[in-house]
Amino acid sequence: MQHPLILASSSPFRQSLLQKFNLPFSTFSPDVDETADPEETPPALVARLSELKARAAVQHFSQGLVIGSDQVAVFNQQILGKPHNKENAIKQLSLFSGNTVTFLTGLCVYDIQSNQTKTLVEPFNVTFRTLSQGQISAYCDAEQPYNCAGSFKSEGLGICLFEKLSGDDPNSLIGLPLIKLNQLLAEFGLDVLNQQAQLR
Repeated sequence: MQHPLILASSSPFRQSLLQKFNLPFSTFSPDVDETADPEETPPALVARLSELKARAAVQHFSQGLVIGSDQVAVFNQQILGKPHNKENAIKQLSLFSGNTVTFLTGLCVYDIQSNQTKTLVEPFNVTFRTLSQGQISAYCDAEQPYNCAGSFKSEGLGICLFEKLSGDDPNSLIGLPLIKLNQLLAEFGLDVLNQQAQLR
């Protein structure tokens, strides 16, 4: 491949998503400060952090197309962080019950050699069922989603919390919008389908 692919993430979920493209890729863990700037909007935050993560690749690699991604959940104009414990997870999920939460996933592709980036933000809406406290507590004990923004894992038991999902790409909810990623890679001259023939 003329463009080695590099994923700026240690997330096993993002790695398994990128494997759907059936192309070899390297990974590294970008060490960036994820603190929001004062007055920064949620879309601006995820776009900036995606690019920061992608650009961190220059510490480890001299060429390649780097994929950076960052995600936040937004409810009532507030950015929702990771709950870190059961008490906070119950608070978050109780707020969401019967309501819609928007997930914003920032995506950046960075070409190390040309120093060019293309960045976008992909929204995805999740509408929650009306949940009882017993259901919420049972879910937290079963899946312990304490390191997940929004207190759930949509790729696991969390799917039972939802009434409906709406957006262009269900993969973006797990952390990597593959439809848009395919388009961005093509803009840098990497056609995922054409590459399959070269892998034989």
